[in-house]
Amino acid sequence: MRAVLFDLDGTLLAMDQDVFTKAYFGALAEKLSGAYDPEKLIKTVWRGIGAMLKNDGSATNEQVFWRAFADVFGERAYDDIPLFDEFYKTDFNELKSLCGRNERAVRTVKQLRRDGYKLVLASNPLFPSVAQKARMRWAGVDPDDFDYITSYENSHFCKPQAGYYAEIVQAIDCAAADCIMVGNDVGDDMPARDVGLKVFLTVNDYLINKTDKSVDEFPHGDFDDLLRALAVVS
Repeated sequence: MRAVLFDLDGTLLAMDQDVFTKAYFGALAEKLSGAYDPEKLIKTVWRGIGAMLKNDGSATNEQVFWRAFADVFGERAYDDIPLFDEFYKTDFNELKSLCGRNERAVRTVKQLRRDGYKLVLASNPLFPSVAQKARMRWAGVDPDDFDYITSYENSHFCKPQAGYYAEIVQAIDCAAADCIMVGNDVGDDMPARDVGLKVFLTVNDYLINKTDKSVDEFPHGDFDDLLRALAVVS
C-alpha cells in the first residue's frame, strides 16, 4: 500500500454533520446579510452544492458552483467572490468550537507520514481549499503532511462518483490497488472499492450508513485496527 486517502468530517474531524451544517449556513448568511437576503442565499448555496454533486467532469466544482450561483443572482455574483473568501478566512473558523479532536487520528496520520505513505485529504470537495485546510487544523492534522487535498478548485467530481477517486489516483500517480480510502460514510467513502481502491470504514460515533448496510461488508474498526490492516496489506 502506497497511499492512504482520509475522509475528514466524522473521520479525522469529530463532528456532528447536521449541527455543523446548520451553524455553517447561519454564519455565512450573517456574514453576507448586507449583500444577500439570507433565505435566498442559503437556498442558492444549496443549489450550487447540488450542481457540484452532479458534476460530470466538464468543469471544476468551483466553476460549477459559481455558475449555479450566478444563475440566480446574475453576473454581479462573481464580483462578490472576495466576500466569500473573506468569510472562509475569518468567521468560518468560529465553527471550530462545534468540532472535536481525535488524538488517535492525529497520531495515526503522523505515524503513516513517518512510514512513508502518501497521504490524501479526500473530503468531499464542496469547499474551497482555505476551508478544507482550516478544518484539517481543527482536527489537529497539518495540511503540509498531505500530498494532495481535494477542494472545489482542483476537483471535477464529488463523492461517491467513480471519477472523484479516479482523479485522485491520477493526481498522486498511484495505481488504484495501491491506495486505501478511509472514511466513516458507507455511501460516500466505500464506493472507492468499485474503482479498485482498498477501503476501511471507521466505526465510531459518527458512522453514516443511510442504507443500513452491514459494516461486515467492509474492513472496519478504529484507527488501531486501520494500522493493523495496513501492516497486513503493505
